[in-house]
Amino acid sequence: MTLSRRNFIQGAGAVAAAAMAPTAWPQSGAAGLKISHQFPGGTLTEGDFRDRLCRRFAVEVEKRTAGALKASVYPGSSLMKTNAQFSAVRKGALDMSLFPLSYAGGEVAETNIGLMPALVPSYEQGALWKTAEVGKLLSKVLDEKGVIIVSWVWQAGGVASRVRPLLTPDDAKGLKVRGGSREMDMMLKTAGASVITLPSNEIYAAMQTGAMDAAMTSSTSFISFKLEEIAKHLTTGRNKTYWFMLEPLIISKEVFQRLPKAQQDVVMAVGAELEVFGQEAARADDKAAAEIYAKAGAKVYDMDEATLKKWQVIARETAWKDFAEKSESCAALLKAAQKLA
Repeated sequence: MTLSRRNFIQGAGAVAAAAMAPTAWPQSGAAGLKISHQFPGGTLTEGDFRDRLCRRFAVEVEKRTAGALKASVYPGSSLMKTNAQFSAVRKGALDMSLFPLSYAGGEVAETNIGLMPALVPSYEQGALWKTAEVGKLLSKVLDEKGVIIVSWVWQAGGVASRVRPLLTPDDAKGLKVRGGSREMDMMLKTAGASVITLPSNEIYAAMQTGAMDAAMTSSTSFISFKLEEIAKHLTTGRNKTYWFMLEPLIISKEVFQRLPKAQQDVVMAVGAELEVFGQEAARADDKAAAEIYAKAGAKVYDMDEATLKKWQVIARETAWKDFAEKSESCAALLKAAQKLA
């Protein structure tokens, strides 16, 4: 169920009031959570919304536990390298991360569904995952691997290109492209592209040196990593797109279980409430990216339904098929996701 602003305010007030009760929290030394992510740092009100979401989480948790549970945010992979974060969360070596889930695909195959081309067509459908069968199956897989989703965050994305637009499958031929997941790469290869694998915080350097012609990533990353300085073309995520990524705020199950039950409840309540902020901020960035790139002189393109369907045909026969054949668990996830279409 989607939380309204009224729900958010009422829930925040109730939990905050309970947190301030004299007997609610032990005061013998505050616990601390470390939250790591790869995105540029900012403040509570300025900068990449994924960093702001983490900072809002930290502030709310500390407030609602009357200082008994604090959190520190480490942006820009300053605490730990991007690709090491998921494994570290699993082992309890890292408390929390806002993490692009498909980056963990080599470690946990099921997580590749977090960036399955043309599977999630809208924010509305993505928001349904949390309480639908697909979300429950994915949460179970992650729980068994030692990871708990605190906030479900979906982002639309598109393509920034140096040399020519990448809008239709025919446009991909001969381009060196970063897709963002194994499954996205499969679709691109079939369309005729060469694929390059790297985290989004390394896209700028690769495009600047010519090692890569085009990059698929979220609208927010297009803005935060300033790709408008080198890209001449942008296919946006503000209309139709085959690129929707699940970038949740996650916590180590081991760390979570060490928290008192009351603190666990606050962590999950704050995480759920911030999903409203996450979706609104992501939508805003879809529009902002288009405006920023146009102002910088890039040509901007929106995808229509017919073009999306061409990509979906390729995705169904490549990425979807390959994913479903990996295991019964992967097949069940894909089948459950398709029920929401």
